[in-house]
Amino acid sequence: MEKLQFRVQEYEGPLDLILQLISRHKLDIYDIEISKLLEQYLLAIEQMRESRLEVASEFLEMASQLVYIKTAMLLPRHEQEEDPRQELTGALLEYRDCQQAAGFLRACSAKAERFVRPPVQLESSSAYSLQHDPRQLLQAYFSALGRGKRRLPPPRTAFSGLVQRRVVSVSSRIAFVLGCLYRSARVGLAQIFNQSADRPEMVATFLAVLELIKDRRALLSEDGFALSMRRGADPAPQPAEDFWWEE
Repeated sequence: MEKLQFRVQEYEGPLDLILQLISRHKLDIYDIEISKLLEQYLLAIEQMRESRLEVASEFLEMASQLVYIKTAMLLPRHEQEEDPRQELTGALLEYRDCQQAAGFLRACSAKAERFVRPPVQLESSSAYSLQHDPRQLLQAYFSALGRGKRRLPPPRTAFSGLVQRRVVSVSSRIAFVLGCLYRSARVGLAQIFNQSADRPEMVATFLAVLELIKDRRALLSEDGFALSMRRGADPAPQPAEDFWWEE
């Protein structure tokens, strides 16, 4: 539950009253004359009661604390013991700083509705201050290494298989099939394909047969196993329709 705040006359609390007494009687806040302060404090409380104002408990608690400090000041103390007034002095200084800050903000609020802190010059540092798991760093390294390899041109070994394969011209196989048909009016397809040395030459021969049939320069038998020369066809190949086959 939020603590209730009381305002007695112009004092917002016991510390406010003590600060005004110190200022009024010109006491040293760092070396308070506790007897004089206690006397003035009790007199102020008595004036409150005479004015029929209810004195808050925190004012009475501060009065008892001042009496305790005065009693402790009268007793003999060792050199290493702390000054009984030290805690009160620290509280008064902190309260005074808060009052000054409140007064500064109050003055600013009269000029503008928004409070902006002035820019602060920060020192820049190029040192990397984050901490990472070693496994995460290793994964990032391999990822960067893979991207770098993908950007490099492919090695020569990647093209070795393509360069070593033989390129067969379909036009040369058309001339071969026409030569077979020129020597014999009817030639079996198996005989034509059996004379192919390797797969590229066999594929080129198959394309050559399809090309001759499409141009009607050769006829396919009804059973689909033999090829014959069409009457009036030119056995020579047509270079204009030449194309190549590679595996």
